[in-house]
Amino acid sequence: MHNLQIEQTPIPALRIQDRNARTHTKRQIVQIANSVKRFGFTNPILTDDNLWILAGHGRLEAAKLLGMTTVPSIRLSHMSEAEKRAYVIADNEIALKAGWDRETLAIELQALIDLGFEVELTGFETAEIDLILGDWQEASAESPAPEDQQLEVPSDTAVSRSGDLWILGPPSAPLRGCPIVRGLPSTARD
Repeated sequence: MHNLQIEQTPIPALRIQDRNARTHTKRQIVQIANSVKRFGFTNPILTDDNLWILAGHGRLEAAKLLGMTTVPSIRLSHMSEAEKRAYVIADNEIALKAGWDRETLAIELQALIDLGFEVELTGFETAEIDLILGDWQEASAESPAPEDQQLEVPSDTAVSRSGDLWILGPPSAPLRGCPIVRGLPSTARD
């Protein structure tokens, strides 16, 4: 493992990659800026030894929008030129491969709303949050708890006859003295 150090780097010293294929809308830059304002600059910009940005172009633009003069950064000195080029792509693409557990996400978003937190700071738009919560509430309503479910009674005639033996599993309480159990063969009583 490489010894990574966070340093404060003046914004004008950072060099933007001309070949960065990842783009950021103005709206997303504002979202990043709002996140930085609320939570702090928690994710340093990654650079090479010459201060070329490998990851964090959007964070840099957000820092400029906030009027910051320095940003936390980490120099990745151990990468070859090919590795740097690949990392610029991998840092963005691998993150896109992640998914969401929609139920857990809905629960967390609802908890933030209940706490009075500005839930839009999560990066989700209000309409997206409404959709996630609506889907969750709808799914919750569709699957009642087992104690709320009613069994369907078959409409045709019963199939049990006198003398049939039904094995239902172990009893939840000892039944040795029960008159019904006394009449069963010993293998059915245990």
